[in-house]
Amino acid sequence: MTLRPLRSEDAAELHRLVNDWQIARNLARVPFPYPRGLADEWIASTRADLASGAGIHLAITGEEDGGEMLVGVVGLRSSEDGNEAELGYWVGRRFWGHGVATEAAGRLARWALANLDIARVVAAAAEDNAASIAVLRRIGFRETGRAEHESLALGHARPVVLFEATRGDLSAPPAPPPAEDGSKPLLLVAACALIDTDGRVLLARRPEGKAMAGLWEFPGGKVDPGETPEAALIRELKEELGIDVSAACLAPFAFASHAYERFHLLMPLFLCRRWQGAVTPQERQTLAWVRPGKLRDYPMPPADLPLIPLLRDFLGP
Repeated sequence: MTLRPLRSEDAAELHRLVNDWQIARNLARVPFPYPRGLADEWIASTRADLASGAGIHLAITGEEDGGEMLVGVVGLRSSEDGNEAELGYWVGRRFWGHGVATEAAGRLARWALANLDIARVVAAAAEDNAASIAVLRRIGFRETGRAEHESLALGHARPVVLFEATRGDLSAPPAPPPAEDGSKPLLLVAACALIDTDGRVLLARRPEGKAMAGLWEFPGGKVDPGETPEAALIRELKEELGIDVSAACLAPFAFASHAYERFHLLMPLFLCRRWQGAVTPQERQTLAWVRPGKLRDYPMPPADLPLIPLLRDFLGP
């Protein structure tokens, strides 16, 4: 399966697939019958939405007899305040029951939360569309309520189930084994505030596939058994950023202690102003050099937040 931008040459096959009562009746914004010319117009509008940031609409394609075939469409539409995106999807009837919708919708939702500046992805499914409701639940969406949405195909409003998903819903934090007495296990993580010659601090965005993907954090990682925090940082900075740091250049600064749902995190934070090599992302993560006074503008895990005012007071604005 591949997700890619829609092309004008997709219009004929898109029209053939979506001009189906069993498809159209479950889509709020799709009329029935679906005019052939509307397929061309809608595909052109998706390019305008992508350019303006209003939405992302992708073709779901597969392979058959060595050639590409259109399977369906998955997309996101941004809210007016830009804080959330609405997920929508449909799959041609021929491809029902193959897990395509779950894979495509889950992939796009996880990508969105890891790469877009949004707090949640929302979705709605008709109350009588059990298959779509099951897709959203399998992905990790939570039911948040009921409402009525207008349906172009039906010509009237219909009851729908509302869903939403945040980073925590789609990527659960890793946890050590639980303690025998039932207490939360302690997770020791070392972090580093790299500071450049202009006094900016490096933040790394957690990539898709990791817990809390899309949030910004200070580089670092888990301290292995028998390893010191300094040794862990030297290893992690090499693995994550491709730089060499000596223990003498790591200055202990502060620590964070935070109780997550499944474990308790203890995170010493070190400062570092000297390293060898160019800072280069090694794990697909996005990097940003940020003025101390702007750190609050970047969504961060709860454990990192108390460290921001300390850094700002120490480094200045």
